Amino acid sequence: MDPEKELADAFRALKKRDVDTFPAIVVSVDKEEGTCVVSDEELEYTDVQLAAVVDGNGNRFFLFPKVDSHVLVSPIMEDLKRLYIEAYSEIESLDLKIEGVQFQIDKDGFLLKKENETLKKLVADLIGACKAMSFTVATTGNAAAQTGATVALQNIAQFEAVEMRFNQFLKDN
Repeated sequence: MDPEKELADAFRALKKRDVDTFPAIVVSVDKEEGTCVVSDEELEYTDVQLAAVVDGNGNRFFLFPKVDSHVLVSPIMEDLKRLYIEAYSEIESLDLKIEGVQFQIDKDGFLLKKENETLKKLVADLIGACKAMSFTVATTGNAAAQTGATVALQNIAQFEAVEMRFNQFLKDN
């Protein structure tokens, strides 16, 4: 036999995994723990991780599969006690946390949060400031025939405060 072919076959055998990826159906999802229960129609597997790497400092990126959807499950370092979802057929939502920033998406919309500030609250405060706009008006003439000109926006400080919050919350690039 050709020694090069033997060596190539030996390397292929070393690389081959003993435990392969397998298809499964999602039974339940624990969004707090970042795990799910899946079934391959013979066995149920509990505590299947939704990410191959989950750190303890709160940073995470999870895609949450829909219950009853199909997924591909793989072992971490060929350990059947440490499984994770490798591919999804349907996503219910996603959750990304990086230090004090969080981004979530689901069928109801999205949440963009930085520390205690949310984009929704910023927009609501901006709209509130617009609704509360008041102006100083300079008038001339007698009471019966007064005319006036708008001189100054009275609640400019409200707009400037909301502007500062937007600048702290959003990035330019």
